[in-house]
Amino acid sequence: MVKTKKIDGYPFVSYSKETFSSPAMIQKSDEFYKWLDKRRSIRDFSDKPVPKEVIENIILSASSAPSGAHKQPWTFCVVSDPAIKKLIRIEAEKEEFDSYNGRMPEEWLKDLRPLQTDWHKEFLETAPYLIIIFKKSYDLKEDGTKGTVYYATESCGLACGFLLTAIHNAGLGGLTHTPSPMNFLCKVLNRPENEKPFLLIPVGYPADECWVPDLNRKPIDEVAVWY
Repeated sequence: MVKTKKIDGYPFVSYSKETFSSPAMIQKSDEFYKWLDKRRSIRDFSDKPVPKEVIENIILSASSAPSGAHKQPWTFCVVSDPAIKKLIRIEAEKEEFDSYNGRMPEEWLKDLRPLQTDWHKEFLETAPYLIIIFKKSYDLKEDGTKGTVYYATESCGLACGFLLTAIHNAGLGGLTHTPSPMNFLCKVLNRPENEKPFLLIPVGYPADECWVPDLNRKPIDEVAVWY
């Protein structure tokens, strides 16, 4: 039974968590790392349908991420309507064409060549779902006034990390897509003035023939510093 109490007038509940022996922790953390290391960004999607309930659970998982003052400054817009996906692709490819043909510096283009990306974004129509994360720069209260949010960028970044992990856990693939600029998404999806597009993630099964770059992630001694 969960215990409750008030601290300075605010409700709190008791919290406990299953813990493990050191050998079990090592094993579980190693298994989780090896499982998560199999996650890849994909661009070859199948149009095979995905149950709506799966997407709902993925979003609920993402929304369990911590946020500044628990303001949860995000909105997950889910697009499955073919007409809207087509419109998003058209607008995204306009921006991407400009980026690949003059907007991006040569160094950026050079760094992208091993990934073999270009301005064509057919996955925006093929993937059964597009999840667009919008960041709230402030809350809109019922009386029309603005409410402050805190660390909105960091909070949305955490939620997107949770989202990608949940997608991987469901046996699906995703891609972090950031057409720049992304303001056209506000108009296409009719979002309120306090929301700005943060990330667009196509979600679905990998295509029967799916290719990803042969990449290596940095080893522990290149990403961690111990004190």
